[in-house]
Amino acid sequence: MSGLDNASAPGSVTSAAGENVDTGHDYDGIREFDNPLPRWWLVTLYATVVFSIGYWFYYHTSQTGDSQMAAFNKEQAQVKKEEDQKLAALEAAGKGVTEEQLVAMAKDPAVIERGAAVFKQNCLACHGDRGQGVVGPNLTDKYFLHGPKAKDAYKVIGTGILEKGMPAWRTVLGSSKVQEVTAFVVSLRGQEIAGRPAQGVSEQGEPAPVQK
Repeated sequence: MSGLDNASAPGSVTSAAGENVDTGHDYDGIREFDNPLPRWWLVTLYATVVFSIGYWFYYHTSQTGDSQMAAFNKEQAQVKKEEDQKLAALEAAGKGVTEEQLVAMAKDPAVIERGAAVFKQNCLACHGDRGQGVVGPNLTDKYFLHGPKAKDAYKVIGTGILEKGMPAWRTVLGSSKVQEVTAFVVSLRGQEIAGRPAQGVSEQGEPAPVQK
């Protein structure tokens, strides 16, 4: 504490003897005192130090508590789960995504990119890295096994064709990712990438060419 003289100012902190402790330092007539810090200030400081040690141990050493990023990711996952549940309920009630919405998504580069990432994670073994077909059908030709509409593809991806080895991906990925991968699959149509021979019929009902 600083003061102009040795007299105690109203509300100033003094020594145990009730007097200010003068250090003997003088700065342009302002003398420096060496008085104890207020007890409330010291209690606050020590409490902060103890709290910071406990905080570090709880969140960073023992990792008992979630970090801010982990808590954020957990909240995001919960929001996505609730969204998928709502979408699934709409699908069950016949009020889910429309043909027009899926076609529009198949023209959106951002949606296609997300769908491609899902496809590469889950579909390469059966459909190839470009949709050319391996044990599953070629997705790039103009022939269809289960219908030509985007909604047909969405239904197959979501609910599966178990007898053909196609799993139901909605329970694994959730409705939003099924929509995105459907958009990617629809975007592949007509690219005619060499791979598994065409199967099914065209949109006009013409059967795929017979391979000799």
